[in-house]
Amino acid sequence: MIRLLTVDAFTDRPFGGNPAAICVLEAEPSAAWMQSLAAEMNLSETAFVRPQADGFSLRWFTPTVEVDLCGHATLATAHALWSERIAPDSEIRFHTKCGVLTCQRTGGLIEMNFPASATTRVDPPPRLLESLGITSAFEVRQTQFDHLVAFESEQTVRSLTPDYALMKTIPTRGVIVTAPSDDPRYDMVSRFFAPAVGVNEDPVCGSAHCALAPYWGTRLGKTSLVALQASARVGVLHLRTSDNRVILAGNAVTVWRGELLAKPE
Repeated sequence: MIRLLTVDAFTDRPFGGNPAAICVLEAEPSAAWMQSLAAEMNLSETAFVRPQADGFSLRWFTPTVEVDLCGHATLATAHALWSERIAPDSEIRFHTKCGVLTCQRTGGLIEMNFPASATTRVDPPPRLLESLGITSAFEVRQTQFDHLVAFESEQTVRSLTPDYALMKTIPTRGVIVTAPSDDPRYDMVSRFFAPAVGVNEDPVCGSAHCALAPYWGTRLGKTSLVALQASARVGVLHLRTSDNRVILAGNAVTVWRGELLAKPE
């Protein structure tokens, strides 16, 4: 029997945060089959996890492509494994395209240890600002995956209505937009757009915060931050930076679980 679950990540309530489908396997199917299932689930990410020596293999697929790193689906997968098959106090080691990622429960939250993503200040590439419907920004930076566009106003971040067709032509995985938070409970707010990989707006993006945490940590002079992703579903992330790593922490909620009848060929 192949278990299939949907888990909402970076939230403590159903239908908040970012949903991920989790497919629990005993053997690895073909990439084509995994991509077909991800398209069927039609969520920003479907995670495929199976046991292997010293932990679990973990891969992530959007509805259109496999990606190298995904935060919310990793958190969701850890939550699912603790619910389904391993002791809830055990550390989990995931073997991924980005190396070994670990998850553990600390203080009521799930903590993930991810590589930090450095940012470099750049001139805005052609069409980037236009795709966001703006003419200027506080600064534009680039990570190994995305462009990061910083603003001075939270309201600017919340009010953006991107041209996704135009944004899709920009040679980057996605575009992170961010600003200081007006709410004292949070250090910053963000949104994340990734039409190039089949996700117009990702409700809560953990991997984007691998860049946001060191960026805002440097700007604010802090190593611990609380972030709000201001999508329609809303997500909260607790962040720590240390030695080129980012600890991302949050809650997760299982929404449904069942048996997948469409077996791998």
